[in-house]
Amino acid sequence: MLLFFILGLFVHFVFFGSIFDIYFTSPLVHGMTPQFTPLPPPAKRLVLFVADGLRADTLYELDENGNSRAPFIRNIIMHEGSWGLSHTRVPTESRPGHVALIAGFYEDVSAVAKGWKENPVEFDSLINESKYTWSWGSPDILTMFAKGAYGDHVFTYTYDADSEDFGAHDVTKLDTWVFDKVKEFFHAARNNQSLFSKLNEEKIVFFLHLLGIDTNGHAHRPSSREYKDNIKLVDAGMKEMVSILEHFYGNDGKTAFIFTSDHGMTDWGSHGAGHPSETLTPFVTWGAGIKYPQKVSAQKFDDAFLKEWRLESWKRQDIHQGILPVDYLNNTDLFKAESMFTNAIQILEQFKVKMTQKKEVTLPFLFIPFKLLPESKQLNIVRKARSYIKQRKYDEAVSLCKELIHLALKGLSYYHTYDRFFLAINVVLGFLGWTSYAFLLIIKSHFNLTRGVNKEVKKPSHLLSCSCIAIGVFVAFFLLLQDCPWTYYIYCLLPVPIWYAVLREFQVIQDFVTLLLTVPPSYFVGYLLVFILGIEILVLSFFYRYMLTAGLLAFAGWPFITQLWTRAKSISLSWIFFSLLLAAFPLMPVVGRKPDIFLVMGAGLLVLLLSLCVLTSLIKRKDSFINEELLLHLFQMLSVVLSMCVTYSTHSSLRKKQGLPLLNQIISWLILAFSLVLPLLSPTSLFERLFSILLSLMSTYILLSTGYEALFPLVLSCLMFVWIQVEQETLQQRGISCKQKVTSVRFTCSTDITQFRQLYLDDVRRAFFLVFFLVTAFFGTGNIASVNSFDLASVYCFLTVFSPFMMGALMMWKILIPFVLVMCAFEAVQLTTQLSSKSLFLMVLVISDIMALHFFFLVKDYGSWLDIGTSISHYVIVMSMTIVLVFLNGLAHLLTTKKLRLCGKPKSHLI
Repeated sequence: MLLFFILGLFVHFVFFGSIFDIYFTSPLVHGMTPQFTPLPPPAKRLVLFVADGLRADTLYELDENGNSRAPFIRNIIMHEGSWGLSHTRVPTESRPGHVALIAGFYEDVSAVAKGWKENPVEFDSLINESKYTWSWGSPDILTMFAKGAYGDHVFTYTYDADSEDFGAHDVTKLDTWVFDKVKEFFHAARNNQSLFSKLNEEKIVFFLHLLGIDTNGHAHRPSSREYKDNIKLVDAGMKEMVSILEHFYGNDGKTAFIFTSDHGMTDWGSHGAGHPSETLTPFVTWGAGIKYPQKVSAQKFDDAFLKEWRLESWKRQDIHQGILPVDYLNNTDLFKAESMFTNAIQILEQFKVKMTQKKEVTLPFLFIPFKLLPESKQLNIVRKARSYIKQRKYDEAVSLCKELIHLALKGLSYYHTYDRFFLAINVVLGFLGWTSYAFLLIIKSHFNLTRGVNKEVKKPSHLLSCSCIAIGVFVAFFLLLQDCPWTYYIYCLLPVPIWYAVLREFQVIQDFVTLLLTVPPSYFVGYLLVFILGIEILVLSFFYRYMLTAGLLAFAGWPFITQLWTRAKSISLSWIFFSLLLAAFPLMPVVGRKPDIFLVMGAGLLVLLLSLCVLTSLIKRKDSFINEELLLHLFQMLSVVLSMCVTYSTHSSLRKKQGLPLLNQIISWLILAFSLVLPLLSPTSLFERLFSILLSLMSTYILLSTGYEALFPLVLSCLMFVWIQVEQETLQQRGISCKQKVTSVRFTCSTDITQFRQLYLDDVRRAFFLVFFLVTAFFGTGNIASVNSFDLASVYCFLTVFSPFMMGALMMWKILIPFVLVMCAFEAVQLTTQLSSKSLFLMVLVISDIMALHFFFLVKDYGSWLDIGTSISHYVIVMSMTIVLVFLNGLAHLLTTKKLRLCGKPKSHLI
């Protein structure tokens, strides 16, 4: 069994990793010849203001008094420059947004594996191509572009990372720091001849990254006074910066200014997905080479923003982040045509390099070129475009260049995904083989077949071995000729031994088919339809959370179609009540909920009330309640009280802008550290150990909660307690005697294998229940497939200084807590029903793999980035669930079976 689990982990890690090779490979191309526009640029320098996390509507709209929050920007729109909306793409995070703005391409998706922090592939950028760049702001953003720049021409000035504190009294200091440093810089430049001469060169970039708005949005929400006041501060600061720059350069008219944002923010203070509040950002530009405001009588847009913002008279020009906004340029038609021609040639060069790279590693008779852009068509379009420019047919030249860009981009996508179908076929073959093998292992080991497996058949086995070896050698030789990466060998060769293992069990397949033929067709078809329906509900729940509600309502009605209602009414009523109660959570809002500290306090009070009831019950039931057990129970209750106090105190302190109290932070980390140790001190009797686990984990969960989700683990655990009793009662109804009552069962590290029984069809239902509860644990209070479901406020009891990995780890633990509770209940179910954990786990594995195969087919490489990202994340989640299930099973086994002794007493697994 250990070998099977190790093999299973390896197989699933391969399937999990395949998605990164198929969909998360870098699209960047290197090795092109640089292309430049022959005409001189209208500006000598660029000043780029990026207000991180700024929503377009909050900037452009008028306040309650009819005044603009950004009067300087409003004046630019009406009298000096051009404006519009910049449409960003998913993921709407800081790094991807800045890469699109400064490097001109949408973020390399493989950067997600490095947490958007490092460059997985080096890329060129505006900053790298500048003569000199000076930048001020966040260390997370500025260093990214400085690392990718060659030479010593990029200068960065950053504040300390600890300054990015969501609990700070005034985070606008992040922006005032930038403005103050810029003022000091230009003041010093007047007395520094070397710096002064550099500043008067051409191709100069000044980059001001303003993080205060984003930080205030996370801490206080975009509708807050803090967020809106920060916009006013940035507007005033920009006005001063522009004045200083114009004065320094003597108003020479050679400076271009751009003000925009990398992404917006939702009403609840998050970003990363595709909500309009995240993807619509402001874009205002003025200065050298930029069109002046254009008054118009009418404008056609699908939204009502112009009227809401009272800007319907000033021409709005929307752009897509990362694309050259030609319509903003105030220059000759020749300049625009030459710029478009240069852009087209640059993209065409990328297409040629990509095609050459793919052609070199593909056998000539297998290579299929991109048919829409053959070499003859490339030459024809380039010649025509150049001819149009010479003939001063600039509009025709621009149109032809756009066509070339469109075709070249399609070709780049074609060669980038050239191997995708080939890899997908091999992964699917491996998937099907592995699922089939796991299913056959269940049939072989845990079902009574009509006859035993004939192990004496050797000739087919020998022929099968030779055939598989021959196929493996052929595949490896083929990949070697293609000069494929080493990961391709794994994806293509892995199905061979898996299917060899499946075909070796031919006798088991034959026996199972014979057994099925003895089953009435209506009976078999009915169970098959129910199983398929259950799988589809689980799959649909990833897209529509209310499907979980539908499933839980079906669970509530389950006792009525069995004998459970007639034989155990009290248990049935409890099952129905908690199923209906849990069914309410998927109907609640995923995101957008406002923090409600009173609901968190209410959850804590319910836990304490339940603890008192349990404590009273234990004292009555036991003749002598051990002092050590009583102290432990009281200590865990005290831990819950401390969690409530710390949560309330922290919430109050942050609301008053007094920061995170150090004592609260210390207590929070101590509670987290002890939450996994305290249950090991409790008795190993089933009920007491499970309740001890609930108390410990709830104390941590309360610290990580901001609203109604604090009630979720409590309701889920109550249903899990009832589930354990329901499964034992159901087993007794089948005539299988249970040796012990639930209240007297103890968790033990070693279990007598002889007590385990053969599987029944009802055990498939138990496995399905487990998977359903695991999915409910995932999506019960949020959709973790969406970045928007992560609220940074949930970790403020532990830290407020921005630390993506630490914050991510804490939020991941919050997600895993309901998982752990379900897995601990799973341990109890398999113990009380005398069912092998191996067999039940195999069934869960088959169900989750069938779901994963669904999502593999549902992965998209077309449509919006939101559709593509969601489809990939669903697959990753299901694959992660299968892999993490093994580790959570081990953690649950540790939490339920291990027993620690204090005061120097030896460790024991039994009381």
